[in-house]
This record gives sequence, C-alpha cells and structure tokens, in this order.
Amino acid sequence: MEQKKPDPVLDWHGIKAELHRRGMTLTELGRRNGMDPSLCRRVNAQTNYRAQKIIADFLDLKPEQLWPDRYPKNKPRILDTAKYPPVEREKDDAGADKRRCA
Repeated sequence: MEQKKPDPVLDWHGIKAELHRRGMTLTELGRRNGMDPSLCRRVNAQTNYRAQKIIADFLDLKPEQLWPDRYPKNKPRILDTAKYPPVEREKDDAGADKRRCA
C-alpha cells in the first residue's frame, strides 16, 4: 500500500505572505545569507536545498514541512538475507585461496 504524501504546512503563496508579514522578502533573505537573491525567489520552481533551509529557518519550520515532496521518507534498503542470500562471485573462486592464507 502506498503512503499518502503529507501536505505542506504552507503553500508557496502562504510562504511569501508569511515572509511579508514578518517584514522580509525572498530577495532580501537571499542577500542577507550571502546568496544570489534570485535563488530564494526561484526555490518554488527549482530545488535549492540551501535556499529552502534559509526560508524554513526564517519561518521557524523545517524544510520538510514546507516541501514534503522534495524530502521523501525512504524505506530501509536492508535486504533480508534469508530471502536474498549472498551471491557467489567469480573472483570468489573458492575457499581454497582462503585456506592457503590461513
């Protein structure tokens, strides 16, 4: 069963409105953090993790809360060794070499 992705805390217009309520613009936020000012303005259309973090930090949120689709929760990648046993490789030509070393 596929999990439903969580909804963002704020949509793009809400993010901009909250920044303006706090007396900040995307351009000024980028400038104050030593970035190209356009990077924060384009973060909605173009993923930039540093700009996303700056915006989220200013709003006292986590980037995952504002852009949940850009921060997916991955499933563990550990394989069940009972179901998928280790594969023998060609170079593993046998324990004979291992026995000689021991």
